[in-house]
Amino acid sequence: MTTASNPSPPLLPARRRRHARLIAALTTLIGACTEAAGEVYGPIAAAPPDQEGVEVQTLSCIRVAMSAPLLLDLARSEDATRWPDAVVREVAASRRTYAARVALADAHDAAHRTASGPGRGPVPPPSAESGAWMELVSAGDEVAACWRDDPQQAAALVRELTAGGELVVDEVLDTAVDAMVMCGLLALAEARTMATVDPSAAAELCLTATPYLTLAVTLASADLD
Repeated sequence: MTTASNPSPPLLPARRRRHARLIAALTTLIGACTEAAGEVYGPIAAAPPDQEGVEVQTLSCIRVAMSAPLLLDLARSEDATRWPDAVVREVAASRRTYAARVALADAHDAAHRTASGPGRGPVPPPSAESGAWMELVSAGDEVAACWRDDPQQAAALVRELTAGGELVVDEVLDTAVDAMVMCGLLALAEARTMATVDPSAAAELCLTATPYLTLAVTLASADLD
């Protein structure tokens, strides 16, 4: 029974609700990528077999590449506005895990100094703070790569990575989402560059972006708790 002095904590939204606007934006972007590729391949498919040159449109390739970062940033902002309590909890959790990773890195560094003496190599190791961020990025990359091949194994990997308390589940999954989104955006940026040079290559790059964006949807929707 809940009393006024001991209220129940607010329920956490499911990840697909927490990231609903981002997921919708990614879905829209996936459709735009395939439509942009279709505007290149469609006229080629419709042209007579003996036609030498075929006029195609690459404006959509350019448009989707230019609009994608803004579309996704806006979606993230809208999700944050819709779930302010979740944002507060995520920021607090991120501070705790970051501090835990820094403390662990400091402990490892101290043990290394004790074992190896005062001498250091010509290239200094990364600071504990840099190492803490690198560890999170590495965890996200590893989970995203594993999820493509075996989602169950990837879920087990997330639990393994978060068992020590230096990372939390949502933090790792969100970083994996970011990694896949970045891969998709890089492919679209290259498509924009190729649009006026090689339309077919631009279309292929638009299609190359879609598996990354699709995996980002999957990771943004995944609930492991």
